[in-house]
Amino acid sequence: MGWLSWFCLLFLLSTTCQFNSTCSSANSSSSLSSGHLCHPEDSSALLQFKNSFSIDTSSKRELYNGTTLYSNSTISWQKGKDCCTWSGVTCEKMTSRVISLNLHFSGLQGNIHSNSSLFSLGHLKRLDLSSNDFRGSPISSKFGGFVSMTHLDLSYSNFSGPIPSEISHLSTLVSLNLSQSSYLVVTHVDTLSFNRIVQNLTNLRELNLASVDMSSVIPDSFKNLSSSLEILELPWCNLQGKFPESIFQRPNLRLLDLGHNYNLTGYFPESNWSSPLEMLDLSRTRISVDWHHLTRNFKSLRDLSLSNCSFVGSYLAFLGNLTQIMRLDLSSNSFGGQIPWSFFLNLESLVSLNLGGNNYVGQFPEVYSNSTSNSSLYDFSKQQLVGPIPRHLTELYLYENQLNGTIPSWLGSLPSLEWLNLRSNQLSGNIIEFQSRSLSGLLLNDNKLDGLIPRSIFELENLRWLDLSSNNLSGTVEFEKFSKLQILNLSFNHLSLSFNHLRNNTLPQLELLDLSSCNISEFPYFLRAAPKLDTLSLSHNRIQANIPKWLLDLWKDSLSYLDLSHNSLTGTVGPLRWKNLQYLDLRNNSLQGELPIPSPSTYYFFISNNQFTGEIPPTICSLSSLQILDLSNNKLSGKIHQCIGNFSQRLSVLNLRNNKFYGMIPDTFSEGNVLRNLDLNKNQLEGSLPPTLLTCRELEVLDLANNKIQDTFPNWLESLPKLQVLILRSNKFYGEICIPKTKFPFQKLHIIDLSNNRFSGLLPTKYFEHLTAVINSQEHGLKYMGEGYYQDTVVVTIKGFEIEMEKILTFFTIIDFSNNTFRGEISSVISKLKSLKGLNFSHNELTGTIPPSFGEMRNLEWLDLSSNKLVGEISEQLANLTSLSKFNVSKNQLVGPIPHGKQFDTFENDSYSGNTGLCGLPLSKTCSAPHQSPPSSFQQEVDLEHENGFDWKLVLMGYASRVVIGISVGYLVLSNGTPDWLVKVVGRKQCRRTVKITQRRA
Repeated sequence: MGWLSWFCLLFLLSTTCQFNSTCSSANSSSSLSSGHLCHPEDSSALLQFKNSFSIDTSSKRELYNGTTLYSNSTISWQKGKDCCTWSGVTCEKMTSRVISLNLHFSGLQGNIHSNSSLFSLGHLKRLDLSSNDFRGSPISSKFGGFVSMTHLDLSYSNFSGPIPSEISHLSTLVSLNLSQSSYLVVTHVDTLSFNRIVQNLTNLRELNLASVDMSSVIPDSFKNLSSSLEILELPWCNLQGKFPESIFQRPNLRLLDLGHNYNLTGYFPESNWSSPLEMLDLSRTRISVDWHHLTRNFKSLRDLSLSNCSFVGSYLAFLGNLTQIMRLDLSSNSFGGQIPWSFFLNLESLVSLNLGGNNYVGQFPEVYSNSTSNSSLYDFSKQQLVGPIPRHLTELYLYENQLNGTIPSWLGSLPSLEWLNLRSNQLSGNIIEFQSRSLSGLLLNDNKLDGLIPRSIFELENLRWLDLSSNNLSGTVEFEKFSKLQILNLSFNHLSLSFNHLRNNTLPQLELLDLSSCNISEFPYFLRAAPKLDTLSLSHNRIQANIPKWLLDLWKDSLSYLDLSHNSLTGTVGPLRWKNLQYLDLRNNSLQGELPIPSPSTYYFFISNNQFTGEIPPTICSLSSLQILDLSNNKLSGKIHQCIGNFSQRLSVLNLRNNKFYGMIPDTFSEGNVLRNLDLNKNQLEGSLPPTLLTCRELEVLDLANNKIQDTFPNWLESLPKLQVLILRSNKFYGEICIPKTKFPFQKLHIIDLSNNRFSGLLPTKYFEHLTAVINSQEHGLKYMGEGYYQDTVVVTIKGFEIEMEKILTFFTIIDFSNNTFRGEISSVISKLKSLKGLNFSHNELTGTIPPSFGEMRNLEWLDLSSNKLVGEISEQLANLTSLSKFNVSKNQLVGPIPHGKQFDTFENDSYSGNTGLCGLPLSKTCSAPHQSPPSSFQQEVDLEHENGFDWKLVLMGYASRVVIGISVGYLVLSNGTPDWLVKVVGRKQCRRTVKITQRRA
């Protein structure tokens, strides 16, 4: 057939297509069944491209409209069939060349190399490879060869490396999307390449570089962007510096997303122009906003996100001018005061409102109605009408504020409401009835709600997320009604839960179930019919049984979080087959047998306070992702595996406390490790300390107490920059503590316990001079040592008692050198340790006097210098220690009068026994007149008041009795574990445990 005949045939066939530049594959299929229109080179190239990947056809994605998208786009790609009929392929009607390729979410897995057949499709105008997995392939410079390209989308496909400057060759490009997942920033672009791209792509209307690392790009480069730009998306890009204000003035810009660029600064320009901007996201940036200009010049805004921007004050009233606004997010700022509910009046289009994470106070407005008008909201606190009930509202987020009162009934009657989040407020009363059948998310946790769960909640047929945890709710739960529920959290309430009557198909869609502290005594067997379960927490209950086999066999591919801690589980634990498990918590049970080892995917492994025996299996070395390993308080034995110091470069906590491990500590800690807490307390370890501990540059807590370690003082640890707690108590350390070898040794150390060893020589005064954390510690709020899922703990001697501190305050400071053979005098340098809470030098061979400057340590709560060879008098300056509640200088050679007044009037005889030269109260020995100390200023005040007719004796008696009672109550409190700084956060809820106290020898 001649070329003219062929052209005529093509022309006739093309008339069956729609009047545009391309024919869809559907049209091609219906009109061209008699022959192959697709160019053979393109067909071959497409098949070759497909065959270069493995195809995951099992993946699916739930779309917002309820439909399901499957990754099977290339199933229709078969040799011998017209490629213009293949799914995702579009051909040009005149030439039959492939001009559009849409392989979005097609399950492609593999690499795209520079010699890929894809790059031979030279007529492509549109290319969409988004949402596949190209396994870290670099973006090839060959993409710059598609000279006719108008739309290029490579987003969310796991590319890596630099964005090639050759992209700038696509001069006809209208839309460019190279965005990646926010949690995986692996692509980047430099200033030179970016400048070329923005200067040459003069037709660009849409640019999306979300999660591309642009930290090296100068913000002024954005000034060169096309004036035709309509959409600019740059979130999570590590942008830094001042963003040019001229971008806000682009005449066609409709969408601007700069969110999550923490170091990006700038401000809105002041002008009188009206912006066409419809969507603006500046969340987690430091861009300043002039609220007057924002509400006056951006009246077209429909979507505004300013969360986490450190704004203060209250600007909601201004936002009433944004009459087109549909979604408003001002969460996680410092807005305060009462919510001006009247701003609802003008926001008739508002469907989503997020004011969570602020400081709003007050109550909700109530419904007001009369015979002449429809129901409206009335703010009784301000005595003003708010406006009509916002019945079009679909999302309302007011979490983490200080709202009080009851939940208003009008919230339950909003017909379009889909999400309501009121968690972490101070709301009280009963939960209201909810009527909206569209409600899919209800979060009321962490409030003060009580009463029964209303029956209407069980009738919400579209409910997918229900969190009522941490309230005072009671009654029963109708689990069988929640057929579509995916997330259910009822933990820490007073509910009565029973599972015996439930069918096996109850909650088939469940992905998260948290029934912690719900007083249950059995495993919820209905979970056997929940194949998608990802998270299960049954902690702090009364389950007294073996872990059932069905639980160990289910969810092999889905389960990632399991918490069965704080029950009474017994028996052995079978093989753990969960392939994707990340968190496993079996703490505080009565489990026994060999130690189970979870899958290599595990990040957090807690199995302390059980009865496991035997050696640690060698499979522990396969847990290369492990971050926290807590095997403490079991009966494990054997030597510690050599791999323990390097099997995971992510390991931050290694706790083997209170087992029966013996041998030496492995000397295998590797360079670059992130170990933060090493606790080997109460084992049978011996030998010397491993030198590779020096590679642990992140180490904060080192607890080696109660072992048989025989070594000199490890002064080489002084260079660890983050070490805060050093416990070497009850070992066989010996010798003198040498002078520091670094300029600033142990700068952050604030708890040091060397007691019960064989140290000798002089006290290490040079070290005391550089304990910066003890000299300058500030008590600004309660901050505890630890991380996310783990709270650091330590056993220390406080006021003569061994106490397990289950939370360590960062400013809690202790020095304990007791029960050694230190000699020489106590240096006054110690008095510079202004933040010191406890000092124990007892049971040594110290001589000289007690430095009077000790009276300057105003935070000191206990001081034990007993069983030494101290001489001289007790200085009156020590009476200035107003925080002192435990004082012991017994068994020394002190003489003279005992100071009196303030705290010294509370100490008993035991504090001074064994000093035959001391006199005065509380001892029975009185002081002779020549040696009697002059009255303190406090006593002088007492005498003066007595002369004026006021009897201070009764007051002093009351004062002393109150102090004694206070100390007694204090120790009772300690024994009950009530103080927050001694209480441990277990799992995901604060749970109070008994603090262990054992009397130490005097």
